[in-house]
Amino acid sequence: MVIDHTGYAVSETEGDHTLIASDDFIKSDVIIGSKKIEAPVLFQGIGHSLNPVNSLVLKVLSASPSAYSANPLSKLSTPPSLTGSAISLVSVVQARNNARILITGSLSMFSNRFFRSGVQKSGSSTKYEKSGNEQFLTELSKWIFHERGHLKAVNVKHHKVGETDESALYRINDELEYSVEIYEWSGTSWEPYVTDDVQVQFYMMSPYVLKTLSNDKKGLYSASFKVPDVYGVFQFKVEYQKLGYTSLSLSKQIPVRPYRHNEYERFIPTAYPYYGAAFSTMAGFFIFSFVHLYNK
Repeated sequence: MVIDHTGYAVSETEGDHTLIASDDFIKSDVIIGSKKIEAPVLFQGIGHSLNPVNSLVLKVLSASPSAYSANPLSKLSTPPSLTGSAISLVSVVQARNNARILITGSLSMFSNRFFRSGVQKSGSSTKYEKSGNEQFLTELSKWIFHERGHLKAVNVKHHKVGETDESALYRINDELEYSVEIYEWSGTSWEPYVTDDVQVQFYMMSPYVLKTLSNDKKGLYSASFKVPDVYGVFQFKVEYQKLGYTSLSLSKQIPVRPYRHNEYERFIPTAYPYYGAAFSTMAGFFIFSFVHLYNK
C-alpha cells in the first residue's frame, strides 16, 4: 500500500499512515473542473507508476515526495522500488479512439465514508469539514463519461478562393480556402469550440504547407493558402491533440496537377535572355552572310 509519514491524514484510528491526504492534482480545468478543489482527497490503497513514454496516460492525482509503496504489516528489508511523486494514486487513459478509462488502487476513495469524512493533512493546522473526494470524483467522472472535453468536427470544406464548389482536382499555384467547424459538448448541447491553435497541413510525404486556422468565435475555422509548385496526390490534414480534449484526426485526399501546355505564359520573363540569345545569333549570321557575299 501507499505509505506517507509526512503527508498522511490525521486520524484517531489509522496509525500506520496508509490513509493519505493528497492535493497534488493535474493542472487541467477540462479534466477536474474549473472550480478549485480546496480540501485534500483521502486515499487508502495501492499506488501505481506510469510509463513516461506512453502519451495516452495522464497522472491526475499524485503522491507526495515522501510517500513510498510497501506492505505496512511487514518490516522493510530492502528500499521500496516505488517512491515519491513517481507514485500515481489516480490516473486516466484516453485511447486512440478517444475511449476514456480511470485507474486507481483505492475502492475506499469512492465510499460514502470518505465522501463525508472531515480531513486534516499532517503538518497543517487547517481542518476541513468535508474531504475533496466527492468534488474531485464528480468532476473527474464528467470527463470520463465525455460530458466535458469532447470535440467533434463537421462540415469540412475546401475550394478555390472566390468559389464555393469543392473541386476534385487542383492545379499548382492555385489559391485555396480550407474550412472546418469544431464544437465542444457542454453536457447538454454542442457549443462552439474557441481556440487559436488548430492547424491544417497540406501534406504529401511531409507538410508542404502548415497554416494556423483562424476562427470566427462561432466554431468556424478557416485558412487560405497557395498550392505549392509541386504536383502529386496531397492531403488536407488536421491533427489536433490537446490535454483533456478528445483528439481530432481529419484527412481528405486531393490530386494536384501541373500546368497544361496551353496554360503557360506565351513569353516567360525568366527566358528573355534565351530569347535574346536566339535572335542575336540569327542577326549575327545574317550580317556575317551579307558581308561575306558582297565584300570584294
